[in-house]
Amino acid sequence: MSVIVLNASYEPLHTVSIQHAIRMLVREVAVVEEAHGERTIGPFPVPRVLRLVRYVVTHWRYAAGRMKYSKHGVLRRDRFRCAYCGLENADTMDHVQPRSRGGRTEWLNAVAAHAACNERKGNRTPGEADMPLLWQPWIPTRAELVI
Repeated sequence: MSVIVLNASYEPLHTVSIQHAIRMLVREVAVVEEAHGERTIGPFPVPRVLRLVRYVVTHWRYAAGRMKYSKHGVLRRDRFRCAYCGLENADTMDHVQPRSRGGRTEWLNAVAAHAACNERKGNRTPGEADMPLLWQPWIPTRAELVI
């Protein structure tokens, strides 16, 4: 389970583990914006969302250029939903145009998929496998990969 960290201006920055979130509360660098019901860890509510007390300048968030491609980035972009069946908990990444057939390893040729759906599609295009994509891949922004 992870906790969303917001800047003091309420813009999303990143996510941290529950343990890291509690350490941030102990050090008083963040406050709880949203909690998991009445559950607590010691004197602190179990956080879902933290907000930093002081604003952190993040020039890198607005840097020019594309986001760096990664398998985990593709899974996060697609919110761990399989692009073939639409169900949650996608655990792998699939090349829409297979690499063996000239497909590139890039944002626009990769989608999240379940291992079973990926295996069923095999070395074919979605049209050849009769498995249409539920959405087209895109290049995400930094904000789309935070949450």
